[in-house]
Amino acid sequence: MANRALCGVVASLMFAAAGCDRSDIEAVNLANEGDRAKATNLDEAISKFEQATTLDPTNDRILWKLAIANQKKEDWAKVALACSKAEKLSPTHANYFFLHGYALRKLAEKGVGATWADARAFLTQAIEKDPNLADAYFELGEVALHLDDEKGAAENYTKAIDAKPDELSFYAPLADLYIRQRNLKEAEQVLKEALHFAKPGEKALFAVHSMLGGVAEARGDLPGAITEYQAAKSICGQCVDSLRGEQLAYFNLGAAYGGLEPPRKDESIQQLSVFSKVVCRGGLAQRYADQCAQAQEIARKLGGALP
Repeated sequence: MANRALCGVVASLMFAAAGCDRSDIEAVNLANEGDRAKATNLDEAISKFEQATTLDPTNDRILWKLAIANQKKEDWAKVALACSKAEKLSPTHANYFFLHGYALRKLAEKGVGATWADARAFLTQAIEKDPNLADAYFELGEVALHLDDEKGAAENYTKAIDAKPDELSFYAPLADLYIRQRNLKEAEQVLKEALHFAKPGEKALFAVHSMLGGVAEARGDLPGAITEYQAAKSICGQCVDSLRGEQLAYFNLGAAYGGLEPPRKDESIQQLSVFSKVVCRGGLAQRYADQCAQAQEIARKLGGALP
């Protein structure tokens, strides 16, 4: 490995004296070109990295660059292939096994080329090589959940939080699992713990406050729920990110306003109207069909109507 590093800096006229062959130097030069290209032309970068690995198939660092570039392109089969080759060259490198497992998880989600059990095997190996690898614990939790192993999911989510407590995105999936198990006390404890590590405006706080609102609402504490739902809405701003489910901020607030005694009718109708326009009349209507129906019913009971 030290010799390869030297090959990366010596001039081409000195490669023989340094103990390098020309293909090593050309591979490093191509990899450097790939590094420069990846910000503006990912396909060109991948091509450079592929050429480099062909010239020097024993350089696991270049294979890693290739894996990361394919990850950005979400070509998970090629990520897994590059990681597999890198693992053989550097079998103690936990990140190679982690990314391999993550790629297999993505393929398992699509039902193509891998199973959830395959992903679990590589993520487990990553943790064996680095017991502090928080992301690997988290992904193991995700895999366990898909394998209907709720106990294993909770254990691994918890280990991820223990390993990296300031990563707010780890908390909501564990809390969501507890909520679905009707363990509201545990869910609330997890979510409040997340707030100790929160930074102002952090995107992951949307899910944390939304779930805290849901816990309060399940306990019949609508004023407390509204406080949390308002905090969630302040985090998402225009609330347009469908991957985070941010549009539900309008529904949650509207439904909570409408459930008060007496109801805050105007505010309820206003929030539900936005939800109806953004979600129920667009491409997300099927995904949120239940909430769309509930929004119409709440508006009707309040003597109003949604667009």
